Amino acid sequence: MIKEWPQGLHLNEWIHNGFVKMKAKAKKAFTLIEMMIVLLVISILVLLFVPNLSKQKDTVSAQGDKAIVKVVESQIEIYEINHDKKITDSALKKLVTSEQYKIYKKYN
Repeated sequence: MIKEWPQGLHLNEWIHNGFVKMKAKAKKAFTLIEMMIVLLVISILVLLFVPNLSKQKDTVSAQGDKAIVKVVESQIEIYEINHDKKITDSALKKLVTSEQYKIYKKYN
């Protein structure tokens, strides 16, 4: 026969409740293996996407430079229409920023 404890629980109920509590405590954390798998997946994703990001950066930079060249060419055309003469390098340096001038000279 099962003996009753002073709290009114049977021995098997008390043991069962103890195991349930231990299982609940054990489920609250990740295991080391689970954390290693997550880190492995993140590492693989980083290795796949970082090279693509650097290629995209180069593409965006090249497209930005092309846009700057078009802006400078438009400014040159406006200058030549307004002044009825070809623009000189000194006038172009005054018309655009130093960065725009460098990029324009790089591509022309």
